[in-house]
Amino acid sequence: MAWSAADIPDLSGKTALVTGANSGLGLRTAQLLSDRGAHVLMACRSVERGRAAVATVTGAAELLELDLADLASVRTAAAQVRERTGDRLDLLVNNAGVMVPPPARTADGFELQFGTNHLGHAALTWLVMPALRAVPGARVVTVSSLAHRGQGFDIDDLNFERRGYRAAAAYSQSKLANLLFAVELDRRARAAGLDLVSVAAHPGLASTELASNSTRARMTGPVGRGIAAAVRAGARLTTAPVGRAVLPQLYAATAPGVTGGQYFGPSGPGEIFGAVGLAKPRSLALDPAFGRTLWVRTAELTGVSPDPA
Repeated sequence: MAWSAADIPDLSGKTALVTGANSGLGLRTAQLLSDRGAHVLMACRSVERGRAAVATVTGAAELLELDLADLASVRTAAAQVRERTGDRLDLLVNNAGVMVPPPARTADGFELQFGTNHLGHAALTWLVMPALRAVPGARVVTVSSLAHRGQGFDIDDLNFERRGYRAAAAYSQSKLANLLFAVELDRRARAAGLDLVSVAAHPGLASTELASNSTRARMTGPVGRGIAAAVRAGARLTTAPVGRAVLPQLYAATAPGVTGGQYFGPSGPGEIFGAVGLAKPRSLALDPAFGRTLWVRTAELTGVSPDPA
């Protein structure tokens, strides 16, 4: 579909929460939503970088400190969202993420990518759900990735305690979890009779700090730094700029006619580039039994009661 940022409808009077809004896709999402009239809460882990990001937004925006790798921070941020918005939230964009870092754990002891990309976002979504419930047609957009099609998902070893840690497998697992969560949230919202739209999107191959930083983190020493620089230079030639890569999640967040359970991405070959279209999820992402299992396991790990149950 020939859809661009110019097609974002008027969002005056609406409130949006965007995670990872200090750079890349999150920052561009916040800027464009604000340009169209939305009041945007820009959730960022770094207060310093968050302030700098907010300063680039011409419309109404404010900083929200949020570390998705720390469930205490997620709880605090969710409470602030409900207080600042008067318990009315039109849009949540679960955008933030970490990608193929060295082995690391969250503040609560989870594998960093699964804990940040999935568990943190799931907990945040459940905790702000009362504010989303209050707005008819509220949307939750969860950003997945082409990497969700990879291997490595083990529901009995989500934190790589039994398996040897492989960064790419852990990233793939977290992105499949994002998609499973979005689809299961849609199922449960429908079953509960909620006027809520839960959808997912992916950017294709995007030229963002996420990919650049992941490459830099794995390369050390003069030779490694040289390789990292070459990879980043090549990525600029083979990936979509942020302004184009952000369109699927903006479409999911704002376009009329979007329905729950849909998944958007670039429509070109391999879903790498191209105009916004419906993406093709891995079959496992649509498996109701698997979605239920992950939902229950996520609640156990986070200690957050799912809403909707």
